[in-house]
Amino acid sequence: MTAAPRARDGAPDSGALSLNGVTRRFGDYTAVDNLSVEVGRGELLAIVGASGSGKTTTLRIAAGYESPDSGTVTLGGTDLTRVPPERRGFGMVFQHYALFPHMPVEENVAFGLEARGVGRAERLAKARTALASVGLEGAGSRAIQSLSGGEQQRVALARALVIEPRALLLDEPLSNLDPTLRQAMRDDLRAMLRRVGVPALFVTHDQEDAFAIADRIALLRKGKLLQCGTPEELYHAPVSREVAAFIGRGAIVPAVDRGATAMVTIGSVTRELNVTRPQGAAARFEDAYVVLRPDALRISRESTGSAWRGRVTNRRFAGGVVVYRVRLADDVTVDVESTSGETREDETVAVTPLEGSFPIVPG
Repeated sequence: MTAAPRARDGAPDSGALSLNGVTRRFGDYTAVDNLSVEVGRGELLAIVGASGSGKTTTLRIAAGYESPDSGTVTLGGTDLTRVPPERRGFGMVFQHYALFPHMPVEENVAFGLEARGVGRAERLAKARTALASVGLEGAGSRAIQSLSGGEQQRVALARALVIEPRALLLDEPLSNLDPTLRQAMRDDLRAMLRRVGVPALFVTHDQEDAFAIADRIALLRKGKLLQCGTPEELYHAPVSREVAAFIGRGAIVPAVDRGATAMVTIGSVTRELNVTRPQGAAARFEDAYVVLRPDALRISRESTGSAWRGRVTNRRFAGGVVVYRVRLADDVTVDVESTSGETREDETVAVTPLEGSFPIVPG
């Protein structure tokens, strides 16, 4: 786990959005189980997990659409747990945007200001400013139906920003975009959230979205927090096999923990690998596993005595690299990234670890 967010001057963050030990049950089913996370000002925390992990329920608790059975929601130390959504001052971007088709763009954006009693001229002026901030200057009179998916996403974001929110909550806002637009919107969204400077909570099932946008990631499973940290921490220093299996790709193989190194045996070949330990972990794990990531392995047709031998069972072109799936001894299957596409399926190859450290996790 990482320390709680701090303001830019190093002091404790008095503007942080915090969920403190929240639990939400639906009958016998526990959707969120004693969850505590904190998002600082200007920080984006992504909540990720498989379907049914409690991501959306967590966001709804933060927004006020669900009341926790226990625990609190605070902003800057003020308890908002029983404050209704419309009085929290939060901006919300929904998965399907929830735009009004009978209203032009600028009236969609201004809707939240109308509900707050802002006069028509002022709210439309603010709406145009918000549209300009998301790259839609001059689009205020257009019909919602005339917008592309990416433009609708920007309108939804402008509507959340125009009320000058105290926090931003985003529910899978990129899920409806095509891959090319999605990549562009990741950069735009991150830049916009940086400018706003309020806590932002982002729910997604897509690891690439989380890694591209988030400052920190909270990984949930069955309502429980497995790990919260930077993308680099979750990728390079997962705290458990569950985290290692969910974040990124990699083969998780038994190892003998030696502290700074670990011994990995596949077939009759043993390799000593440098390892990265989870923060605060014990000096050694009695039952240990090492994560072999695709970008930390090398594939070759040339065999040496220290290489793991295997057969290529699948070959996939992935743009700048080719990803080979190789079945080694002991039913261990690894993915290996290579810039060379010469190797073909069914070839016998040698796999060796590159220099660097490999994540080690307890069994």
